[in-house]
Amino acid sequence: MRKLFVYCFSLLIASIATAHDNWVETNTSLVRLGDIVHVDLKLGNHGNDHRDFKLSGKVSLESGQISVIGPKGEMFDLKSHLVETGLSTKEGYWTGRYTTTQPGLHVVTSTTDGVRGTTRSIKSAKTYFLASEKLDNVPVVTTGFSKPLGHSLELVPVTNPVTAMGPGQPLTVKVLLNSKPLKGARVSFIPRGAVLAEGFDKNYEDETDADGIAKFIPKEGNVVLVVVHHAAPDQKGEGYSDTKYSATLTVIVPQLPQNSIKALTTQ
Repeated sequence: MRKLFVYCFSLLIASIATAHDNWVETNTSLVRLGDIVHVDLKLGNHGNDHRDFKLSGKVSLESGQISVIGPKGEMFDLKSHLVETGLSTKEGYWTGRYTTTQPGLHVVTSTTDGVRGTTRSIKSAKTYFLASEKLDNVPVVTTGFSKPLGHSLELVPVTNPVTAMGPGQPLTVKVLLNSKPLKGARVSFIPRGAVLAEGFDKNYEDETDADGIAKFIPKEGNVVLVVVHHAAPDQKGEGYSDTKYSATLTVIVPQLPQNSIKALTTQ
């Protein structure tokens, strides 16, 4: 009985670990060229059927990577520059600093691929920020954000996730599974502090169409965590009997859209 209990407990812990999601955050989505951006790698979002914004544990760096990709495609490996914020191994999250050297749109990307218990867990996370030479004259970025990075399961912004954001402005994403649109996936758009209803919350969730498109219109400025999952019970391999995918995208929605700020500064 004791061996059975230990075995069942181990499976429970493994299932909880695979249910967690990773996400990356920055302290700002808009920064002056040459300034520092703080990048956080977090783990949690397993409560309320994967639809909250709460920390739980810390990402293991052994089976993953985290990088910043610059406007010209240059990649900076941030993994070796991360430091812990918690007192214990399970508390807090990882954080690192990145100094901008090129103007334009940057993407922070993180992926992990590991086996927990009998499940292979493949996760991806992204967020974007813009480095501008002048904060009172921010360029309108029309390209770069919609380029997939080739993650197994990926959330790709269709609308600009930085300069086009604001209350009432659609946040549109495309879900790709192995670089192909995924139809019928539930996408959760979770503003920080929001509590989603049980089941399908039509106020914060959308189902992808045939092109893999899902949409959300934020009502106020906030940090929004976009989450999608995909289970593949038939994908088996050595040491695991099923595969689960998750992808996240973190978007900072400003209280005032960029065009409103420009209007204020010219008055």
